[in-house]
Formats: sequence, structure tokens, C-alpha cells
Amino acid sequence: MTRAFVAGATGHVGRRVVAELRAAAVDTIAHVRPDSARVEEWRAKLAPIDTTPWELGAMTETLARIRPTHVLCLIGTTRKQAARANVEGDPYLAIDVGLTKLLVDACVASGAAPRLVLLSSVGVKETARSKYMHAKWLAEEAVRGSGLPWIIARPSMIAGGGRDEGRPFERAGIAVAGGLLAVAGVFAKKTAARYQTTDADRLAAALARVTLDGTPDTIYENEHLR
Repeated sequence: MTRAFVAGATGHVGRRVVAELRAAAVDTIAHVRPDSARVEEWRAKLAPIDTTPWELGAMTETLARIRPTHVLCLIGTTRKQAARANVEGDPYLAIDVGLTKLLVDACVASGAAPRLVLLSSVGVKETARSKYMHAKWLAEEAVRGSGLPWIIARPSMIAGGGRDEGRPFERAGIAVAGGLLAVAGVFAKKTAARYQTTDADRLAAALARVTLDGTPDTIYENEHLR
């Protein structure tokens, strides 16, 4: 049986990925933080859910019990979200890197040997200067070094509504990027395809596709996620 465990299932993209996988007849378990103020709401919307705490021992035990064939790491944060959650230090290192490493270690220790699928970002590289991009690189390294089969997806900016919190600067950035890419497309179609914005529904469908049918140990750039 194909069984997926989705960390980050309550996110803008995550809940759509859960729906896509279930539509493909995949037994899909949506992970929800046990301390989430909306856990009962998510239980009603995403059942079956799992509320294992983000602790290595507990997560290892859960994965050993449910034996997923695919584990999707769709987690991420913003500085505003991290501040509300009282996350200390660099939120990208704590969430994007720390929780990804924890999930990877739990997958290895569980013995389930699932395929790991990581949602990363276009433009990620080792020499990235921004803290966000560097954190994404470290998360990718944790997945690549796991010894398990993996898929890494690097989409561009996600357009469209539906987020639980507004992101006005992101919306402005998308509008500007769209205009620049329209010009770039005239001269460099490959560059335009790499950075072209997407939407959550299209990205979720692409993530479900590469999760189930993608080539192991492959990075799927934005142009392959459309």
C-alpha cells in the first residue's frame, strides 16, 4: 500500500497536497502540531490526522508504527509566524532546518525507509547570502545526506489567495516579478521558465505527481513543477 505522511499539512500548499494525494487513492496522514490552537478544526478538515509532537523519539515511534512509503516535508515559517510562536533565535534555522533534520532522522531511525520529498525554493544554493535561502540549502543537505531516496522541489513564488495571513510584500513582489519575466521571456525563455510564478493548486498537483512518479534523487526545478 502506498502511504504518505505529510508534515506541514495545514499550510497553504500542504493541505492541497493532502487532497491531491487522497484523490490519487494514496492513504494519506496529515500531521498537525499537537499544540496548534486549531487542531480540532484541522481534524475536521483533514482527517485522518496525526498529532505527534516534534520530538525525535515520538516521531520515530510514529513513523515506525504507520510505515509510510512517502514522507513529505512541506514545513516552513515566516518571521511573523515565528514571533507569534515565540521561536527563539533564527526562525529559519529552528523551523526550516531543525524540523527537517528531525523528520529525516526519525525516518532513518524508524526503519520504514520512505521516499523523502522536500519543498524547497528556486534559487537555493550553498553560497546564498540570505538567511532564508541558506536555511533551505541546509535542509536540502539533510535530505540528500539521509541515505534514503529523495525528491527536492524548488518552485518559484506562489501567487493566489487562500493564505491564512496576508503577505502584501510578497504580492507586490509577484506583480513586479511577473512584469520582469514578461520582458525576460523575450530574450531568455529558459530563465523566464525557471522563475515564473505558480499558484498553490498547480504546485500541489505537481508535488503529488513527483512524489509518486518522480525519479529518485532528483531536484525538480520550477519549470518542471507546472
